[in-house]
Amino acid sequence: MPKDVEVVSDYETKAKNILKAELKRRGVTYGQLADRLTMLGTPETERNIANKISRGSFTTAFFLMCMDAIGATSLSLSD
Repeated sequence: MPKDVEVVSDYETKAKNILKAELKRRGVTYGQLADRLTMLGTPETERNIANKISRGSFTTAFFLMCMDAIGATSLSLSD
């Protein structure tokens, strides 16, 4: 079954915005996130993170690793 590109794009945008908001709320830069992910055993560069977040098409695993790396224990999914 083909994905509805518009629906998927809307959710990718939402995931990207949630991640960016959580980073901003905690004052964590992409460089700091890269360092924290590397310490968790998932080597990332600042550029790779910027690209993934810009595209918004990262995996759920990447999203959860980022949340763990910045110490997020809960999220609000409403605007």
